[in-house]
Amino acid sequence: MTQQIGFVGLGAMGSAMAENLLAAGFEVTVFNRTASKAAPLVAKGAKLAERPGDVAHAHGIVISMLADDASLEHLVTGEAAIASRLAPHGIHISMTTVSPAIVRKLATVHHECGSVMVSAPVFGRPEAAAAKKLWICTSGPRTAKEKVKPILEAMGQAIVDFGDDPGAANVVKVAGNFMIAAAMESMGEALAMVEKSGVDRTVVMDLLSKSLFACPVYQGYGAAIAHRKHTPAGFRLPLGLKDVDLALKTAAEVSAPMPLASMLHDRFLSAIANGRSEMDWSAVALGASDDAGLSKPK
Repeated sequence: MTQQIGFVGLGAMGSAMAENLLAAGFEVTVFNRTASKAAPLVAKGAKLAERPGDVAHAHGIVISMLADDASLEHLVTGEAAIASRLAPHGIHISMTTVSPAIVRKLATVHHECGSVMVSAPVFGRPEAAAAKKLWICTSGPRTAKEKVKPILEAMGQAIVDFGDDPGAANVVKVAGNFMIAAAMESMGEALAMVEKSGVDRTVVMDLLSKSLFACPVYQGYGAAIAHRKHTPAGFRLPLGLKDVDLALKTAAEVSAPMPLASMLHDRFLSAIANGRSEMDWSAVALGASDDAGLSKPK
């Protein structure tokens, strides 16, 4: 019997992930606040739910790919109430980048309702999601993780588990996104210095991303920063601010100072104030060009 999966959240990432599930032979019922975004998936065989709660049923599996803590909490405990709709023994796979604290809280809600929550945030941009090249971090109850493994394998290239604590995978995700933001800031500063010294910033970034920093973050974001190409957005700048703030919040809870994260918070806030909200979060690097007199705020 073909396994049925509910999927809530069809942004650039969620749509690609749901499409891979359909390609792998799963029956997928989707919900998105803007229903028109579901049309391409419906054309490929997905069923469209009228309400988010309609994707959940007893013993079922629901995947969520939402924007923030509030939207995830509303899905679990609000009108949709998937924590109770999945009971008994249903599984909610949360793939949203949210705080470890909210995941732990909602995992308890699921447990009290008789369902289970598995945390499975991902590393990778929309193009990686489309190519089934996501890196998936997991944490939560072992039996549930084993049950959903084939589903996760249909969306990513590797799964790395971080134990039973539901929030552990989100700690890893928050740490990783902070490191990406820090790398983008360092690239912006370095390239501003290079450009003001009369050296071609694009040639420099091409060299460094092939040698000392030959990795996806420097190669992908480095090219965008070197050429100041920040549209269309794969990950909007306000979401970057949200993730940096998640790092600061998580760090505060365990008394781990993150002075660089505090500076990045101000960089993202400044970029938003300068009208860059619709740009990719790599546009945070424009702040260094602004400071060096190389660009005007946009």
